[in-house]
Amino acid sequence: MASKKTIIIIVIVWILITAVLIINYKSLITGSAINQENNNHVNYYTHTKAICNKTNFCQDYVIECNGTELIKAKPLTGAVIQHSDDWKDPRDKPNILCKS
Repeated sequence: MASKKTIIIIVIVWILITAVLIINYKSLITGSAINQENNNHVNYYTHTKAICNKTNFCQDYVIECNGTELIKAKPLTGAVIQHSDDWKDPRDKPNILCKS
């Protein structure tokens, strides 16, 4: 049978692993932008955004930014909507893809 000290260490390690997994899982499901700093200290992040045209047809895109510079905008398949002709986009700055 394992010693009391071994059991305590196993329980502590299990608690730490569980805590790390819970924290990481929570950050994955928030829907917030992914931010990271690379070796050049440039702010890289991704997010999703609906881009609408003049006929109020809107498509969701995955937007990749490097600071205020757009790296790539990739459309999400099936994430589209056609609004009515009199629809007005309620967003303050719908055409800005990367934060300034």
